[in-house]
Amino acid sequence: MMRLVVMLASAVVLAACGDKPQTASGVKSDAASFQGVTGPGSAFSAPGWAAGDKSAWEQQLKTRLQNGQNEYNRVK
Repeated sequence: MMRLVVMLASAVVLAACGDKPQTASGVKSDAASFQGVTGPGSAFSAPGWAAGDKSAWEQQLKTRLQNGQNEYNRVK
């Protein structure tokens, strides 16, 4: 009986050694955000935004912030 307890305890302790390291990996892009990955005319691009136009990108972000994330404007 004692042998079974020791074997189960050692199995639990050794199970922790099998943990794989978690590193940040995924899609890495060297392009700036305003360059656009999907391109114009995609379902994921906002109307009025042109790929590669930094000022239009910043304007879209400001508009999205004011219309969608500002509670004072949404609650009226």
